[in-house]
Amino acid sequence: MKKILFVINTMGRAGAERALISLLKNLPREEYSLSLLVLLNRGEIFDEVPDWVTLLNKHPDHRSVLSIGGRAALIKTTLRCFFYRLHGFRLLGYLTRNLFSMIKKRRVNLDKLLWRVIANGTKAPDDTYDLAVAYLEGGSTYFVADFVQARKKAAFVHIDYEKAGYNKKLDLDTYSKIDRIFSVSKEAGDSFCHVYPEYSKKCYLFRNIIDTDWILEQSQIKLPGADPFVKSTAQYKILTIGRLAYQKAYDIAIPALRLLRDEGLDIDWFVLGEGPLEGELRGQIAKEKLTGHFVLLGSKANPYPYCRLASLYVHATRFEGKSIAIEEAQVLGKAIIASDCTGNREQIVHDTSGLLIPLSSKAIAAAIKALLADPDKLHQFELASKHVNLAHSEDMKAFYELL
Repeated sequence: MKKILFVINTMGRAGAERALISLLKNLPREEYSLSLLVLLNRGEIFDEVPDWVTLLNKHPDHRSVLSIGGRAALIKTTLRCFFYRLHGFRLLGYLTRNLFSMIKKRRVNLDKLLWRVIANGTKAPDDTYDLAVAYLEGGSTYFVADFVQARKKAAFVHIDYEKAGYNKKLDLDTYSKIDRIFSVSKEAGDSFCHVYPEYSKKCYLFRNIIDTDWILEQSQIKLPGADPFVKSTAQYKILTIGRLAYQKAYDIAIPALRLLRDEGLDIDWFVLGEGPLEGELRGQIAKEKLTGHFVLLGSKANPYPYCRLASLYVHATRFEGKSIAIEEAQVLGKAIIASDCTGNREQIVHDTSGLLIPLSSKAIAAAIKALLADPDKLHQFELASKHVNLAHSEDMKAFYELL
């Protein structure tokens, strides 16, 4: 039986983590012995890991990664890893160089900077594997490349690599030690290969695996009556799912809702997710006098009833690799408006299965207003979403070839 190790940064309620769960469920358990290691031992979906997968984390912490406590856990883990066998002191030059580079570019990504510390300070498994898979960029890829013993190694890219802030100085020579690099969309792969043209021949497409039956089943669960989404009496309810972070562009969505309500449209906009910008966004919501109308619901274990009941799904982000939230909305037959950016363009055919729009408050508001005023077009998009092909069994071929 072939042994496969998967390594991921966290087990929070995010797209990559959900896709990993689906991949684990799809690998034949009678053929492969599967193990999972989570670098930052925290996240709400540990319980969703199939019981035939060996979890190498001894005491998984099921609390949120993106809460204040989650950020404290990241700091605690970083400090522990920094002093583990004094690895952190050997990285002082690396940390200093990259921090000054980020400051110079006016974009400091401390999480990306510290993944190297966490990777270097995490104890490696004693086993040798037939395949080791880094399922996210940063920490898990660094760890698999440098510390895991495996006959073959693979890494996944889920983002627009350049826009997310990764670069060769951060990565060092990590990808030279990886046998195959899987991107979840063609554009995500193109972005990666723009940074690493020398590795283009070992880049392959591996689109997210979506558990459609499970999503449809979960979407039928009744929401509690006290939930703000249920209590809302608005004529239209918009939904967005994603971390409260710069990438997701909520700072642009909030003024869009202000424009819509100023024009007399009875709309409430709900967001499922946690993140570092929560306080800042709540301040912006209050400033725009949208309290009770632009509602941050936090992270939900089951987001699918919200999506099923929403009037439409809006995903106006600055960049993506490939959005699992969009794919889940398609499973549930929702009309979708998304920003015209990397990843989103591969998921929506403009004016056929949804709308792709420029990322501005006016453009978002105009698209929402036009679509809600055209029930036939809205219904067309809903039908188109239901018929999007989300099964890509052919992508598994390149993965199995490694074994």
